[in-house]
Parts: sequence; structure tokens; C-alpha cells
Amino acid sequence: MAAAILNAANAEKLNNLKSAIDGLNQISENEKTGCINLVARYLSGEAQHVEWSKIQTPTDEVVVPYDTLAPTTDDPVEAKKLLDKLVVLKLNGGLGTTMGCTGPKSVIEVRNGLTFLDLIVIQIENLNSKYGCNVPLLLMNSFNTHDDTLKIVERYSSSNVDIHTFNQSQYPRLVVDDFSPLPSKGQTGKDGWYPPGHGDVFPSLKNSGKLDALLAQGKEYVFIANSDNLGAIVDMKILNHLVHNKNEYCMEVTPKTLADVKGGTLISYEGRVQLLEIAQVPDEHVNEFKSIEKFKIFNTNNLWVNLKAIKRLVEADALKMEIIPNPKEVDGIKVLQLETAAGAAIRFFDNAIGINVPRSRFLPVKATSDLLLVQSDLYTLEDGFVLRNAARKNPANPSIELGPEFKKVGNFLSRFKSIPSIIELDSLKVVGDVWFGTGVTLKGKVSIVAKPGEKLEIPDGAVLENKEINAHEDL
Repeated sequence: MAAAILNAANAEKLNNLKSAIDGLNQISENEKTGCINLVARYLSGEAQHVEWSKIQTPTDEVVVPYDTLAPTTDDPVEAKKLLDKLVVLKLNGGLGTTMGCTGPKSVIEVRNGLTFLDLIVIQIENLNSKYGCNVPLLLMNSFNTHDDTLKIVERYSSSNVDIHTFNQSQYPRLVVDDFSPLPSKGQTGKDGWYPPGHGDVFPSLKNSGKLDALLAQGKEYVFIANSDNLGAIVDMKILNHLVHNKNEYCMEVTPKTLADVKGGTLISYEGRVQLLEIAQVPDEHVNEFKSIEKFKIFNTNNLWVNLKAIKRLVEADALKMEIIPNPKEVDGIKVLQLETAAGAAIRFFDNAIGINVPRSRFLPVKATSDLLLVQSDLYTLEDGFVLRNAARKNPANPSIELGPEFKKVGNFLSRFKSIPSIIELDSLKVVGDVWFGTGVTLKGKVSIVAKPGEKLEIPDGAVLENKEINAHEDL
């Protein structure tokens, strides 16, 4: 189908690519077909253009306010029935490279020596014990995280959670010059390949056989979330709403702050709800997109999706999400990765909605500055849930900016004898060779900038309130 709308040069590119990919024995037939289809769509230039004048702000029927959801049942039998329809799926393909870690990001210790994965398992264990239900956990790995994750999952063999892993697709990186696959140019290591974004969760769930197995067990909904989002916990009010209203897809959105200006947002467009990403916005409207007046919500990537609907749409090859081109360089060769995002699938599902959830359901740990927040007294840990400390009066979290000395987890941890108390902190900036003693308290606006070549030690028990510190005498 796609080949018909390609010009001669692109049709030739695609044919050469097909022949080259056919010769790659590291990947399955499904992966070969998926890759070729994605490239064909990309070359045909079928990018979906959004007509700005047609964009409408979604109503409360389309983006449902969380407070209007019906309360959950007190009846444990009903609760068990509801939870037995659910599967939790964590996107576990990411490496902790930005934070200086090797291996899956989900094994970074977040709190009390527990990793993201430990917390996820504890949460589901508690649900299964409390209601006598069987909510399984699926981990979608990439070829980068697969082997390490399998070893880690063995630790949970005695838990009451069925844990399943499957891999998302592995596609060859494309050499920009001639659209040939990098592995056939002699790059046979991991650098020749890439996982094509989390939009791949739907076909991979089907191709792995997991989707049919779950449907056979009577499962109806999958709750998909990033493994590093500590706020993405099972919410029975949301599940109950979807089951009762037969919504095939639900995206959790939350009010946008100025820190989230690049996040995708939900719009009503030609009678359907869809995700609008910054990449789709015409240049002259980018500032409008980033403002928090017109577009007040953004996508948390917590998604609830009906399993039968996934099967129907994958089998019909109907999930044609917007393609995100991601240019990279490997050993001096310019390559291209074509990716898709799971949130963009919303427009293909029937009766799809957003739910405008509290900010507490979005607590991602992308950098050590986020780690500082969740390891501090701003949060407490209860039954595997990281909960906001009620003593914090300001609904917003403090803004934290840490210099490159704190970027890697190892360096970050070694520079704090203990994590400071930040319940009354508004903002913190730390740059240079700074070390923190135990029992430090930070309040208001604090800036600690060490001069180049100088070491600054914050003494044990120090209380810093609205201070700018550049040298020891400022303490």
C-alpha cells in the first residue's frame, strides 16, 4: 500500500532496504515487517498535519476531572472482581545512562535502599494480599535491559505477584546517506540497533504472545506507565470508571506548570480526542503551545487501555501513530531512528478519554535533582507508595538545580552525608565542589555556588534560610 505513493527514488531506497533487512538474522519476521512498514510510512511523508484553527479545548466529558469520578466500592468482593480485570505494565526499556548508571534505570535505589522495581512489586503484592486478587506485572524490556532484568526478577520469585517480561522490537538504525541498515555495514554490535519508542508496546504485546495469554485469563485492561514514575500507582477509581463507561483508552493528564511546557497535551480535533506534541506544532504557534493559558494539561504517560481493543487494532494494522525521527551519530556515521509514542495511539481507540489527575500521580525521576526530592523528608514511604508529606504546605515541589558534580548517582550520593530537610524549601541551586553534612535544613531560596577550585562544606546541622553562599564566610 505504502509503496504506491513513493516517488521513484524513495521506492528504490525501500526496495534496497527490504533486501538488506531480509538478510539480518538477528531479528524476527515481525520485526522486519514492522521496520519496513515504519520506513515506508516515513518515506511517503504521510505526516499528519494539524490545522491550528480546528483545534478545540476538550470538554469535561472528554477530559474528565478526577474529582468527579465515583468513589470506589467498600465491598471487598466487588473490589476483587474489578482488580482481577487488570494487568500492570511498566515500560522498562530505559538505561540509567543520564544518571551515570549501567543497566536498567528501574534498579536505581530510590528510597530506604529500595529500587523502582522493588517499590512496584511491593505495591502490587499489597494489592493482591489485601483483596485476594491476581494483578500480574508485565515488564516491557528492550534488548538493552533484557538480560539484567531477568536476573533481577529472580529476586521476586517468592512474591505473590506473577511477573512476566517481554521485549519490545529491535530495529536496525538507518544510515542517513542511503537508508541502508547500519548492521549490514558491519556494525553488528548493540550500536547497530535501537528500540523504536514506547508506541511499540502494542504490537510487541501481541507478537510476544502475552496479549492472547492475558485475554485467555479474563484480563480486560492494562495500566501502562514509565517504570521511573513513582506516582503511577493502581487507582481503582479510574479502573472502575473505564469499565463502567466502556472507554477503550484513557490517558492521565495533569495541570501543566512552566516546567512542563514541552509535554504533549490533549485536544479535541475533528470530533476525536488526540495528543498534540510540540513537534507537530507550526513554528508560529509554538509559544502559544508552551503557554499555560490555552493548553492547561499535559500527558503523564500513565495510560489505561482495553486489551481486546489493542488486539483488534494491532491485527488490523490500524495504529499508525505519528513518526518521531530521532537523528543520532554512531562512530561518525549519521543514522536515523524512527520512533512512535504510546500516547499518540489515543485517536484510534473508541470512546477514548483523558482524566485530569492530581499532580501526585506524576512523580518521575529523570535526574538526580528528582532523586533529591523523593529521598528527602518531602515524601514518606508506606506499603511501597511514595507519599507526599502533609507537613508541606506549598502544593508545588521546590525547584532544584544541581551542577554537573551531582549528575551521576554515585557522585550525588557521596556528596550528601544525609539528604537535607526541604519541607520549607522553595528553590535550591548548587554548583561546584559542594559537600553536605548530616541533618542540614534548607528553607526558602537557597543558592550555594562554590568558586572554581574551592571546596565548600556545609556543616552538620546547618540551617540555611534564604541564603546565597559563595564561600565559607557566607555560612
